[in-house]
This record gives sequence, structure tokens and C-alpha cells, in this order.
Amino acid sequence: MVLAVVLYGSLLWTGRQGLRDPSDRMLRAVFLCLLCAGLSFPFGVPAGARLMDGLTGDGAAKLTQNLCLLGTVHFLGCFFIHAASNPATATARVRRQTVPLVATAAVITLAMALTPGVERSHTYATADMREPGVAVFYLMAGAYLTYALTIALVWTVRYARLAGRPLVAGLRMLTAALAGMVLASAVREAATLVRLLGGEVPHPVIVGAKLALDLAIPLFVTGVVWPGLVTRWASIRVWWHHGRVYRELAPLWTELHAAFPEDALERTRSDRWWDGLTPGSVHRRYYRRVIECRDGLVRISPHLALMADTKVPLEPEVAAIHLRTALRAYAAGEKAPSQAVPVALPHGDGGLEDDVRQLTRMSEALAASRA
Repeated sequence: MVLAVVLYGSLLWTGRQGLRDPSDRMLRAVFLCLLCAGLSFPFGVPAGARLMDGLTGDGAAKLTQNLCLLGTVHFLGCFFIHAASNPATATARVRRQTVPLVATAAVITLAMALTPGVERSHTYATADMREPGVAVFYLMAGAYLTYALTIALVWTVRYARLAGRPLVAGLRMLTAALAGMVLASAVREAATLVRLLGGEVPHPVIVGAKLALDLAIPLFVTGVVWPGLVTRWASIRVWWHHGRVYRELAPLWTELHAAFPEDALERTRSDRWWDGLTPGSVHRRYYRRVIECRDGLVRISPHLALMADTKVPLEPEVAAIHLRTALRAYAAGEKAPSQAVPVALPHGDGGLEDDVRQLTRMSEALAASRA
């Protein structure tokens, strides 16, 4: 269930990103890879397979699932081809890789169509490999999967050496998953040949191959979506931080906005209540509040320096003590030096985050003085 939520959630996210930038071939390949994986998922569930077979005939679910799996590994390989090659070379390579995909899809579809109905409702463990259609189906699908997974594994290892965080973590998961899939696929291919020739495959071998595949599939999906999940988590943390700082600056902003309403930056109004919760809206309100607080402090700083009887830069806590008195003096029209005085200057590298920390300290001190 968790895997399905992650898979379909990532599919929606990559689809949305793809609509924003249709020219991004790597993003398109990831979307198509996840789409094929998402389409194959319901047909691997007994209820979904029964529904599909009931509507279209025995074997339809198995065929559809395998076609989607072929597409999944094909588009995964396309992603790495586009990532590691220039556009012209990548396009040529993708076209060459499409030929075996289409050929395999056509052969296994024909094999399923020629297989008697009573032989289609089987699992791999119970399939009669002496039936030509069944044997061709599994041999061709297995051969292509082994080939495509091996190609994808080679490209993954190459690309992982060049990638940085968080992509490298996802690529390592993919490497482990693909290695497990190649092993499982190769074992199943060998087992299919043995059964085709009338031999018996030890049950632990079949179970072991299935276990390797069952472990590799969720790891594969996790590896594909990992960079997006990490990026999204980082975005959520920034969104949460900006929203929290926006609220923490409220005491300082309220006092300054009441004195200098003309300094308020233009706001874009929306009739939809949820727009205020979107990341873009939260970030805009955060930056707007920081700028308005800093502009207000610059304007009131001469009165602050006069009230504090100092010409040196004012620390946030000292400025907070005298802010309301300075604002009342400004409102009353009292004279003050025309030169601004530094108030709550940022420390460290003097970047925005340092500036925000100083403003937050002053706002918290202001709120505490009111309590």
C-alpha cells in the first residue's frame, strides 16, 4: 500500500513537472517509466488480474503486466541515455533500443494469442513450459528483461559515478535493485529453458528468484522516486520555515506597518482561500514581510537612536525596548536626526538568513516586552 502511494504520488508529481517543461527528455523518460510501472501494478494484484481477464479474456492481465514491465525498464534506460549523451546521440540510441522492445512486445502478444485458453491462467511456477506459446512468452519476455535490465544497470553504475547528492543515493538504490532484477531474470530464464527441455527445477531456486524480484521491485521504485522525494522534502522544510518566520515577525511588522502603511508592498489578491497555503504564496509573503520590516526600521532608526541616546548600531533587544517610544515620537512629529542608524544588523556573512534572524530576535523581544 505504501509502495502504491509513493509510486502514484511520484507519477502525479513528475507528470505535473513534465507539463511545465515538455522539452525535458530525462523528465519525460522518468514519467513514462513510472507510468508503465503504475499501469503494471494493478494487474499484478489478484483482484485486478481477475477483473481484467473477466473483461477481455484469460491471459490479458498477464500480457498487459508484462508489456508494462518491458516499458518500465526501457524508459529507465532512456533516462540514463539522455542523461549521459548529447541530444543527437541520445535520440539515435533510444531509437535503436526501441527496436528490440517493439519486437519483443509483438512476439509475446502473438504467443499469448496462440496459447490455448486453459493454459493462460497460470503463474510462472505452474506454467506448462512444454506448451509452445507459454514457452515463447516467458523466454522472449525474460530475454528482453534480462537484456534491458543489464543495459540499465551498466548506465546506472556509470551515471552514479558522476552524480551528486541526493541523486547518487537514489542511483545506489537503483543499482542494487537492478542487480537483483538481473539475477532473478537470468535465473528464471535458465529455469524456463530447463523446464522447456523437460527437466525439473528445484523449488527453492524458483522461490529464491521470486524473493529477489519481490525485494528488488520496491527498492527500484524507491530509487527512481528518491531524488524527487528528497527535493520535495527540502521544499516542504523551506515552506514550513518561511511560514514560521512570517508569523514570528508579526509583532514587529504590526508596529511598523501601523506607522508606515505606505511602505507596504503591492499584494496580489485571490478569491481562492487555498492560494495562501501554496508554497509560492508563503514564500512571497515571507520575503515581503522581511523587506517591509527592514524598510520600516530604516525609517524609524533616527528616532530609535535618539531614544536610546546612541550613535552606534543598535542590537535587536535594545531596539525593541525603545521602538514603541520612537514610533510615538515619530507620530507626534518630533524632530530627529536625518541620518539613519544601523538597527539589528546581521552578523556572520551578512546574508538574508542572518538578517532574518536579527529581525526575528527583535520581534520576539518586542512581543516579550508587551507580555
